[in-house]
Amino acid sequence: QVQVMESGGGEVQTGGSLRLSCVASVTGGSRYDKHCMGWFRQAPGKEREGVATINAYGGGGTTYADSAKGRFTISRDNAKNTLYLQMNSLKPEDTAMYYCAAARGARCGGYNMDYWGKGTLVTISS
Repeated sequence: QVQVMESGGGEVQTGGSLRLSCVASVTGGSRYDKHCMGWFRQAPGKEREGVATINAYGGGGTTYADSAKGRFTISRDNAKNTLYLQMNSLKPEDTAMYYCAAARGARCGGYNMDYWGKGTLVTISS
């Protein structure tokens, strides 16, 4: 079982930066570093979409949505059970609720996740 909680959302102007954090609590004999992790977002009136994922362990292979490539960076600190999303050059279209998620397995298979946080709101003003 993995419980996750996001933080770091807020309102910034176009072109600004934000860093989202997600702290995980892992029970049932597993460890944080054994789980694929990811960030997702849902804008008003739109479906939830995957933003970025990172595989388990130290190697941490990553994938990004086209909208995030070159601007967002996903990373994880396994010693702190924490996932990050560094977002730069933010645009109004990045406005959304951002969710942290974890998969049961180590390797991320697309954007299929099993455990979800409640989200943190990011608002980009023009």
